[in-house]
Amino acid sequence: MQEAPRHFLDVTSSITGRAWVDRLDTATGRIAAAISQRSELPDILARIIAGRGIGIEEAATYLEPTIRNLMPDPSTLTAMDELAERIAKAVADNENVALFGDYDVDGACSCALMARFLHHFGLNPQVHIPDRIFEGYGPNIGAMDKLIDGGATLIITLDCGTTSEKPIAHARERGADVLVIDHHLADHALPNANALVNPNRPDDISGLGHLCAAGVTFMVLVAVNRVLRNRGDSGLPDLMKLLDLVALATVCDVVPLVGLNRAFVLRGLEVARKGEKPGMQALSLAARLNGPLNPYHLGFLLGPRINAGGRIGDAALGTKLLTIDDEQQAMVIAAKLDELNTERQRIEVEAVEEAYATAELEIAGGEGPPLLVLASAKWHPGVVGLVAARLKERFDRPAFAIAINPDGTGTGSGRSVPGVDLGSAVIAAVDAGILPKGGGHALAAGVTIKEGDLGVFRAFMADRLEASVRTARAASALKIDAALTARGATVDLLHKIEKAGPYGSGNPNPVFVFPAHRARYPQVVGKGGHVSFTLTSDDGAKLKAIAFRAAGTPIGDTLLREADQPFHFAGSLSLDHYHGREQAQLRLTDIARPGR
Repeated sequence: MQEAPRHFLDVTSSITGRAWVDRLDTATGRIAAAISQRSELPDILARIIAGRGIGIEEAATYLEPTIRNLMPDPSTLTAMDELAERIAKAVADNENVALFGDYDVDGACSCALMARFLHHFGLNPQVHIPDRIFEGYGPNIGAMDKLIDGGATLIITLDCGTTSEKPIAHARERGADVLVIDHHLADHALPNANALVNPNRPDDISGLGHLCAAGVTFMVLVAVNRVLRNRGDSGLPDLMKLLDLVALATVCDVVPLVGLNRAFVLRGLEVARKGEKPGMQALSLAARLNGPLNPYHLGFLLGPRINAGGRIGDAALGTKLLTIDDEQQAMVIAAKLDELNTERQRIEVEAVEEAYATAELEIAGGEGPPLLVLASAKWHPGVVGLVAARLKERFDRPAFAIAINPDGTGTGSGRSVPGVDLGSAVIAAVDAGILPKGGGHALAAGVTIKEGDLGVFRAFMADRLEASVRTARAASALKIDAALTARGATVDLLHKIEKAGPYGSGNPNPVFVFPAHRARYPQVVGKGGHVSFTLTSDDGAKLKAIAFRAAGTPIGDTLLREADQPFHFAGSLSLDHYHGREQAQLRLTDIARPGR
């Protein structure tokens, strides 16, 4: 019989209504103790490792993941050999190649990877990133014609193409070969490409469905290098130098940081810190990045700026920045992306405020619907994904935000909670004739919809997802890794904890509880409504702390209204590099009253 979760500090209902449970049950606690003894690791690090399902024998490998040990033969991916051979032929024949990518970070990185690889052999591929508003997601016939009219005999789609049957058929009818490199969920009606590599296609048994498109693209390049090497070619590119692009995409696309993905990010960060790509360096300067590059910087500082081009500006800017080697051009593009990101933030704040108000009316103090499907003619199509993410965070359920265009069609994005497969549900809605277009993966999806079909779509999704949402929300107790004090949250401890990282989707950031501490000097800071404060313990120790986007929430209201009262504080720790000095910082997740 499965052991019942143990409430941490007896918290059954926090300020946000969540129970706090020990991430480790009795058996896992024993494994943690054994890992600590055998590997001579601090108890707290052993608890973190065991709490992520790592066994005693796997612990040492987990702490030092390598691409050599974790990457399988690329040929395990269906159609990889055919696709690699075709790219190798293009290299050998000096063909006119065109790249068609998605407008997000994963698409930009995938295109940059392929472009840099082809540049090494003297090829100068055309690159087309579609306009989010006028072209939408994925290949379209007009763009395919433009690339073919420009001389392309081979078109490679990256982070898209799996559901683009008609545009790909059109390109092939015009005499061009088409290769698809993607990772999005696919139904059985695959397009008739010359080769399609996607670990999530129904007949792929590689087990690599957790890779983002850039991760798949990297494996493609490994396969192409092997083909060229077997033909006797020399002077092949060093693919390890491209791993910073893979790391950036892996973090920003929020794919699980497990197995090979962890190795991609760890090694990619090492490459990025060398500063060999002018685009990454320029963007880091524009983002005013402090301290050594880490996953947080990739996901929350660099990624949003690259995405800003695709959301409200020139969709090709991100790919250009990551591909060029001219420092001056890189600085100009990075400055433009930073400017677009500031404008994006303004547009997003306005849309989020409207979305919150509408959602509050739908829920009206009760349980509300299992998911939110909200639409507005005032929203910019480029920020609907961000609005959906904010709705999901605030109301703890899957959410769609849909921008209604003047012609009555809607362009929307959805974000889901762990355990609720949004991509499959959207594909089912397409199959049912409710959506003309849609797709995605478990945690994120995109849709095109007629305004008049919003009600039908809302009802279809609610009916399909209600049970899984109920199960996911019931299991949404906050899992605690360990208890700490403000005095114990040292820089040295954080360096030890980082050995089990990088943290993110699939490898959750450790959550620590600070029992009976107090919040001093709380204040609202920044445009996002963050609440900063100083966490103090009874022995006088202090810890810098912040609650992101907390103003107007139960957490923010409690911090501001009841400062100096003792509470249990739960959150994750990070290293803050202020004026070049490292210090620990708490990123608050939840608060509980003692005795609750």
